[in-house]
Amino acid sequence: MLLGSSFVSPLQLHLTPSNASGAMAARPALLGRISAAKQLTGRVVTTKADKTVGVEVVRLTPHPKYHRRERIKKKYQAHDPENRFKVGDVVELLRSRPISKTKHFLAVPVQPRDTRRKAQLLPPLESDVDGEVEEAVAQ
Repeated sequence: MLLGSSFVSPLQLHLTPSNASGAMAARPALLGRISAAKQLTGRVVTTKADKTVGVEVVRLTPHPKYHRRERIKKKYQAHDPENRFKVGDVVELLRSRPISKTKHFLAVPVQPRDTRRKAQLLPPLESDVDGEVEEAVAQ
């Protein structure tokens, strides 16, 4: 097992008494699971293979010379056991054990983003509130 692996935390040695004489023995103990700091979210671009989806992840990086942010696209193969995703769906990629030569991620659905966020942040208009009250009284 690699010590720098993001799947399992590094082993830590704990000293515990191993026998009645009081001698201390080293015993490895797992501390827990370390999750990856980077979260990959992308759009499904192909579903031709069985139980596999191709996901394109777009990220912004600064150009080395011109210092302007540019879009970098990378395509990952992800596991879709129930074949539930279609082209255009937004998915999150969770790191997993290698499933095949190119598949190291599991596709998980993401809730669709609400493009009307501004309307949700603002308080409702008085005319909208009055309309709801009139509808409730009419029923």
